[in-house]
Amino acid sequence: MTVSIAMAGKGGTGKTTLAALVIRALVKRGLGPVLAVDADPASSLGLSLGLTLERTIGSVLAEFNIEKMSIPAGFTKESYLDFRLNETIVESRDVDLITMGRGEGAGCYCFPNNVLRHFIDRLSANYRYLVLDNEAGLEHIARGTTGPADHLILVSNPSIKGVRTLESIMGLIRDIGLSIDDTQVVINMSNEEPEPRVTAEMSRMGIRPDMTVPFDQAIMDFDWEQKTLLEMPGESPAAAAVDRLVSKILPSS
Repeated sequence: MTVSIAMAGKGGTGKTTLAALVIRALVKRGLGPVLAVDADPASSLGLSLGLTLERTIGSVLAEFNIEKMSIPAGFTKESYLDFRLNETIVESRDVDLITMGRGEGAGCYCFPNNVLRHFIDRLSANYRYLVLDNEAGLEHIARGTTGPADHLILVSNPSIKGVRTLESIMGLIRDIGLSIDDTQVVINMSNEEPEPRVTAEMSRMGIRPDMTVPFDQAIMDFDWEQKTLLEMPGESPAAAAVDRLVSKILPSS
């Protein structure tokens, strides 16, 4: 049974960094390989994991919408699209990555998206853990493309806009009746207690942070040196905080 962990929150709050550190924590526990799904149009999870991206789901679907009238002999539309989607998988020892990418081009995507759902379901069945770096708004979860999450990590920086985005996402979850077993609220890049007005806003919304992840210069250093966050040392304050978060949501791990 695959356990899925999804990230959501306002852009610029460090969701991708936290997704990479969650994957790091799982790998360090010997729970890899992990399937990483980059559903953020910025498509930067691969960079954080030290993986080179060549194809995205979006580019393959756009090409398929053109090619579907001239499928090679021996393929059905379903089998040909499945073959093309397999080209998007970036494999490594500890982590395999698929990236949604940007827009899918013109035309109807009802059929391709149905195939994509089955593709991700089939692929994720080979992994114990799936980590989804979502775009703000939970579009891929709401559409059912990547399925519901077992654990949802809502990420905000210590700002009014950030925590209000969490309120919007929580409202969307209620509106679409999304089934999520566990939700964790993380305040990221915060080395001190949030500004009182931010704390008051969270209190108004009934939000209480489950974890605070401090600003960590080592993350910036790794970015400048183009090093994978999978190699972040255990003494890193941010990595240590995410390790505690993973221990909290996956106590049996």
